[in-house]
Amino acid sequence: MEGPSAARGWLRDSGGDAESDRDIKTHFRVCRFIMETGVKLGMRSVPVATACVLYHRFFQRVSVHAYEPYLVAMSCVYLAGKVEEQHTRTRDIINVSHRYFNSGSAPLECDKEFWDLRDSVVQCELLILRQLNFQVSFEHPHKYLLHYLLSVKSLVNRHGWSRTPVAETSWALLRDCYHGAMCIRHIPQHIAIATLHLALNSYGVELPVGEKEWWKVLCVGVTKAHIDAVVSDLLQLYDMEAKCL
Repeated sequence: MEGPSAARGWLRDSGGDAESDRDIKTHFRVCRFIMETGVKLGMRSVPVATACVLYHRFFQRVSVHAYEPYLVAMSCVYLAGKVEEQHTRTRDIINVSHRYFNSGSAPLECDKEFWDLRDSVVQCELLILRQLNFQVSFEHPHKYLLHYLLSVKSLVNRHGWSRTPVAETSWALLRDCYHGAMCIRHIPQHIAIATLHLALNSYGVELPVGEKEWWKVLCVGVTKAHIDAVVSDLLQLYDMEAKCL
């Protein structure tokens, strides 16, 4: 299935590097589109994360060259709203998407182009459901990160914690993880502990030394290799962001 010409016209050139590199850049840009669209639609962080996971899992199974990535992304936003019980109208998704690619433009008229695009979004949603075998409910790192932050906060003196934006940075790092397939490559607990670990190190916040490393106490079974793997993937995403500017 291909999206209509209106959807195809929204695609932007992803560069002239190696094919795999082009694909990674495309996914990065499309996930940024999902996040910005989600914000404009007033979606919570978890539904937006679900939309990104749906997108990555779909293209884990099919080639990015077989389907229009931005049309798939719009359908993922629509489906994620249902999964996370924050329903969003297709009309709103289409109009926000239209303005994303045509800044300052008026909403689309309810003409044939609009209805063709709406039908494509709905049909693509069914395609995603079939490709994922209707397994569209995911566990995210958010609840783990919240628990880890509260636990670590209790170990740091109040003045030291208030001086450094560890919590804000951890949440920002977590959000950034969804730009790439690393969000489905690592388990939620490892992503949460790694983003907190990176945030603490970035601001030089030291925790009391005990018999075990703090991250071993909070996240049973995690190793330094797990944390390093997540951080390495995240740093590669930031490198990709620089290339996409």
